[in-house]
Amino acid sequence: MKVLVIGGGAREHALCRSLSLDPDVTALYCAPGNAGIAEVAELHPVDALDGAAVARLAGELGAGLVVVGPEAPLVAGVADAVRAAGIPCFGPSKEAALLEGSKAFAKDVMASANVPTARSYVCTTPEEIDTALDAFGAPYVVKDDGLAAGKGVVVTADLQAAREHALACDRVVIEEFLDGPEVSLFAITDGVTVLPLQPAQDFKRALDGDEGPNTGGMGAYSPLPWADPKLVDEVMATVLQPTVDELRRRGTPFSGLLYAGLAITSRGVRVIEFNARFGDPETQVVLARLKTPLASVLLNSANGTLDVEPPLTWRDDAAVTVVIASHNYPGTPRTGDRIEGLDGVAAQDAPHAYVLHAGTRREGDTVVSAGGRVLSVTATGKDLTQARERAYTAVSRIRLDGSQHRTDIAEKAASGA
Repeated sequence: MKVLVIGGGAREHALCRSLSLDPDVTALYCAPGNAGIAEVAELHPVDALDGAAVARLAGELGAGLVVVGPEAPLVAGVADAVRAAGIPCFGPSKEAALLEGSKAFAKDVMASANVPTARSYVCTTPEEIDTALDAFGAPYVVKDDGLAAGKGVVVTADLQAAREHALACDRVVIEEFLDGPEVSLFAITDGVTVLPLQPAQDFKRALDGDEGPNTGGMGAYSPLPWADPKLVDEVMATVLQPTVDELRRRGTPFSGLLYAGLAITSRGVRVIEFNARFGDPETQVVLARLKTPLASVLLNSANGTLDVEPPLTWRDDAAVTVVIASHNYPGTPRTGDRIEGLDGVAAQDAPHAYVLHAGTRREGDTVVSAGGRVLSVTATGKDLTQARERAYTAVSRIRLDGSQHRTDIAEKAASGA
């Protein structure tokens, strides 16, 4: 089949890489893509938020499947426009994507489905904000109700900082702090059947030791040697299937990628948030471990026939991704800096390590930075220790002026700490 992927980040590069290795995929397109994706897919310009334009492009290319990567097009209804044009689309409807587009909506769905999550208040006035902050106390967890590209959450012991963030949002969710390690678990669903993927852990803080501001994610790893072997089954039974069933009951079935951000607390598993698409950078490590060809799974999700899909198969290898970010990220990033060393990774580290592009563009023969998170260096190995070594060896070959990366991705997990 011919596949069109919408988006231009490292998540989309990971998706395109997996699809390019799938023998069922006869042609692969990406819109708008980036400098790295251009090596595995044919790029086309498009406004990813314009559903009519995306549907028109898919029709012109003869695409048999459209995969919408980022959350903003999903919340804007792009998947609906593609389906209305008669083209299968992997990604939820505008109504179902509210699960990510509105934290308050997600809390309402979880309450109806009896899904375990943090106690919370939805606030729209200064008085409600003060009441909620006082009720929960420090550390304060304050979430912008709408889309914020993974950076709309403040967790702080500083009451003033929490209040200022809350007041800057039109509508805000304030909730109790959840202790314990965090886990990301993806599931592919057609609105009825749910296929869980392997869990991963990402690193949100900018600096080593989980210091510094929240980011879109600075690295990830999978598998999780410290996690309960029954974790996926438990989350399927208490979180994923009940949520999918509840959305179908409401008349807004969710098909696509359901992402559960979880806290493994002293009182059990709790949902921190839902996303309506593959997460970045977790996708990079999860797809590195997936053996099952990707295209048929995504197509069966889009067509409502996921029940015919055999169980997913996985490599025993571990995977680690380290994000290289630009100067000043997650503030206003500096762009246009030359990236060197990519050929060295391809020549010396492949196939065990490779570079997925996030914020890049090509200027003549040169690749330059074009965003905050610039590259996702991904490596596999027989265990996390070997995967880490390979990832950081590859990172050391790349030169980007002013760049930053964490040096402790998967370190504790690899050491058994």
